[in-house]
Amino acid sequence: MTVATAPTDAADGRALLTYVLRLADTSLVLGQRLGEWIGHAPALEEDLGLANTSLDLIGQARLLLTYAGELDGRNRSEDDLAFLRDEHEFCNMSLVEQPNDDFGQTIVRQFLVDAWQRELYEALATSTDTRLSQIAAKALKETLYHVRYSGSWLVRLGDGTAESHARVQAALDALWIYTAELFDPDAVDAAVVACGIGPDLAALRPKWLARVDAVLAEATLQRPRDVRSIRYGKRGEHGEAFGHMLAEMQSLHRAHPGATW
Repeated sequence: MTVATAPTDAADGRALLTYVLRLADTSLVLGQRLGEWIGHAPALEEDLGLANTSLDLIGQARLLLTYAGELDGRNRSEDDLAFLRDEHEFCNMSLVEQPNDDFGQTIVRQFLVDAWQRELYEALATSTDTRLSQIAAKALKETLYHVRYSGSWLVRLGDGTAESHARVQAALDALWIYTAELFDPDAVDAAVVACGIGPDLAALRPKWLARVDAVLAEATLQRPRDVRSIRYGKRGEHGEAFGHMLAEMQSLHRAHPGATW
């Protein structure tokens, strides 16, 4: 059994908390975005498929937010962290907060994130932090399905009609800029790598690219050129659309604090 590596000082403890919140917020926000499709998907089967993926992501977020609350030591629950933090306190990857637009855009966004989370959770499953490794092992089983689902849809749309191909290529071109953040490490990432808790993000990119390129080739899509994003959600830098989404997500809890069903 692996044993969690205790942070050596307060700074390392804060880095671990931030790292866990980044994982949690990324799954939570993406789950919320997918939930917006419920009742609006192009077919009943996809309505259910997107809803199930959303529930998986929110389930992952709940486990991670609970752990974050324990690390924080301020007696905050998963609900407190999800519904009572302000916009700048969220540290999700910018890619997941991008609006749904059309079904093709949603599939492109989902596949790029799914392929990333597959590599990330596979690495985290061997983390020296026992709690994280257990969460990652469970999440990996779900993510293996997610990446098959989104990947198969990307192939169907990319190698489908001229209209569907054009739409998903345009979505890929628009969203690719946000993938740079997924593999750009900062001081928080360096701290968890040093403790053996988290993987080297830059080292994950070749595996992710190989997986993405294989699906893009089958979908007859062209990978865009790499461009560095000017906004990083994991540093609390969010676009206008995120504020609107967060207000809707938090409205009930903030209007009725402490309410139970």
